[in-house]
Order: sequence, then C-alpha cells, then structure tokens
Amino acid sequence: MTLRPFHLAFPVDDLAAARAFYGQAMGCAEGRSSDEWIDFDFYGHQIVAHLAPGQAGDRASNHVDGHGVPVPHFGIVLTMEQWEELAERLKAAGTDFAIEPTIRFKGLPGEQATMFFRDPAGNALEMKAFASDDMLFAT
Repeated sequence: MTLRPFHLAFPVDDLAAARAFYGQAMGCAEGRSSDEWIDFDFYGHQIVAHLAPGQAGDRASNHVDGHGVPVPHFGIVLTMEQWEELAERLKAAGTDFAIEPTIRFKGLPGEQATMFFRDPAGNALEMKAFASDDMLFAT
C-alpha cells in the first residue's frame, strides 16, 4: 500500500509567528493562505495553521522513558539524516526544546531518535527517526 498524504488542521494565535516558525525555522514551504489560515508542506503532508486564539497548547503529559511527553502532540517519522538536519536547524534557530534531541529506548525494540518542541502558539511537536523503519511498530 502506498501511503497517502495526511491533513492536519491545528490552532494558532498568531499567523505571522506561525509563518515564521513553520516556514523559516522548520523549512516548510507555504501553500495557500487567507487572513485566518496558512497551508504548509510538512514533508509532503498538508498541515494548516488556523487562527484560533487561546485554543493551542498541550494539556497534559505522560511519562515515557524518563521524560514528560506533552499531550497532545503531532509530528512525523523522518529518515535519520533528515532528523539530524532538522535538529541542527532548530538548534541554530534557538528553538526551546521540551525534550532535547535524544535517542530513546536505547538497545530495545523501537529504539528511536526523538525531539519535542512547541510552536509559538504552544502546540507540541515530536519529530522522530529510526535506524530502520522496521522498528516503527516493534514490540
């Protein structure tokens, strides 16, 4: 089966800040936009920042491998090379990481590179990578 692009709409409280973060810091190309929303190309997927002041941000956290993981969050599974490039790009942009780029579950099934950070509206993102995509659903 060939994976199809997903679509995710999420709230932000400042479209200019979203444009700078997703477009410049993350490197996502901008698609269509209006005074109330902006489409971004998120590694071939469509994410849409919708102006909805006061609606963004995580509401809880779960303990995972010694870290408090923000809930909700979204992200994508990158190649290890893409993950490393993005980690460096975000560090250079001065991103404040909720969980610094790290390797989680070392030596166990599902070992993964991961990082968590928030956009300017407080939405949590997780970017991850595996040495092999076969580990994505490993138990």
